[in-house]
Amino acid sequence: MADSSAAEPTGPTPSTVGSDENATQIQPIRMPTIEEIRAQEVWNNCAVRAVTSGVMGGGLGLMMGLFLGALDNPITNDTMTARQQFVFTAKQMGQRSWNSCKTFAVMGLVFSAAECIVEKARAKHDTTNTAIAGCVTGGSMSARGGPKAACIGCAGFATFSVLIEKFFDRHT
Repeated sequence: MADSSAAEPTGPTPSTVGSDENATQIQPIRMPTIEEIRAQEVWNNCAVRAVTSGVMGGGLGLMMGLFLGALDNPITNDTMTARQQFVFTAKQMGQRSWNSCKTFAVMGLVFSAAECIVEKARAKHDTTNTAIAGCVTGGSMSARGGPKAACIGCAGFATFSVLIEKFFDRHT
């Protein structure tokens, strides 16, 4: 009789060679296409970044204004009909949305432009850029209240910006 152990191969079989699932595969480096390079160059422009952030900030402000305006319950006159109350509330919501839209658009535009300019001037991408941009944004947004308000706005927005930056840990 034939021995069953003699029929089993003793070395690695072709089906097991190279099938180690724990081995990492090294992927080749893919060079960017000319379109990707051009898109990156457009995005590196501070004006494009600032306008894009302003538009996105305006959209966020519009949504927040609509949401918060809907939650607001203004005291209406008892003599108003339901239609008059609806129109009054819709106007209040629209006004609040438009004001939030403008505020967030300016905030996004100023912050993004300041951060981009500081980043290009320092040739670094770190949290200091965020703190400086936050200070510029907070100071400029609250400058109408005088120098004390501008300083408080600068410190407050810079602190908020750095905390958000650390929370999301964007810079390493």
